[in-house]
Amino acid sequence: MLTPLLRQQLLQGQAIPAHPLALDEKRRLDERRQRALTRYYIAAGAGGVAVGVHTTQFAIRDPQVGLFEPVLKLASEVIASEAPAGFLPIAGVCGPTAQALAEARFARDCGYQLGLLSLSALKTASTDALLDHCRAVAQVIPVMGFYLQPAVGGRVLDFDFWRRFAEIEQVAAIKIAPFNRYQTLDVLRAVSEAGRLGEIALYTGNDDTITHDLLTRFSFGGQEARICGGLLGHWAVWTRKAVSLLRECQALAASGAPIPQELMTRAAQITDTNAAFFDATHGFAGCIAGLHEVLRRQGLLRGIWCLDPEEGLSPGQAEAISRVYAAYPQLNDDEFVARHLDQWLR
Repeated sequence: MLTPLLRQQLLQGQAIPAHPLALDEKRRLDERRQRALTRYYIAAGAGGVAVGVHTTQFAIRDPQVGLFEPVLKLASEVIASEAPAGFLPIAGVCGPTAQALAEARFARDCGYQLGLLSLSALKTASTDALLDHCRAVAQVIPVMGFYLQPAVGGRVLDFDFWRRFAEIEQVAAIKIAPFNRYQTLDVLRAVSEAGRLGEIALYTGNDDTITHDLLTRFSFGGQEARICGGLLGHWAVWTRKAVSLLRECQALAASGAPIPQELMTRAAQITDTNAAFFDATHGFAGCIAGLHEVLRRQGLLRGIWCLDPEEGLSPGQAEAISRVYAAYPQLNDDEFVARHLDQWLR
């Protein structure tokens, strides 16, 4: 079970980047820059990191690649020695049940406190089979549910699934990332009807509506639900500003003050930057390479290499990233990165 401090941190709401994978030109793990990325997120004020998730590239699990264990170990070592108390290490857990259990055990033994449980490998399983799978993993490590959008490998999970999933005692959080308002409401209402509001931390993974999710007061039959934080691929870049955005939204929500028009304008600007980074024009084909390109421009990565040689920026994506860089300079944290880069690359 989570320690009281980690549970408090999780429920308070944190900015949690989905950790990318640093490779060299031969598509081998660049350990120095992999560590530097973890240090960047810690220094930026993130409340945790998620490693071994979609942004880290699911192909790290391929036996011919063999990077799942080394990548999780690298991040856990940096976290153990350099992160503040209460920092949340989260491991992606996926695959059929046998694989998911092995990944959960390894992550737990490495010091990870939560398993972000992807169900994309179980596309044809019934709701009962999915829940049996979730319960089995939850016996190994506390679970963060994951509603991953179908466009990048997820599956539709209906209200009945989430209502029953929320009853699993070891479920500590849910990342809501279907990029769909109807499906987002399914999860929130399910947790409400299960009586687990205040026990299950609700995190946005909807990179296209980050600010709106953090500001909205949801209400179901008089029960109020709030999305308290975010676990996002988008927050793998410009992370310092992401942390500031989260704290600003949390303060507004706590005060009950009117939402400033400027913040809603900024919300649209953030969605515009996400469209460029995630390559929405081409169905998110360049979403990982787009994040790598931003990190490359900042000096954190040497290149945009992905494990799949065919995976890279889509036509026009580099220009789209340059456009949002020029249009919204207030959203980047380049100056912060430049000040500390040498220290993180030590």
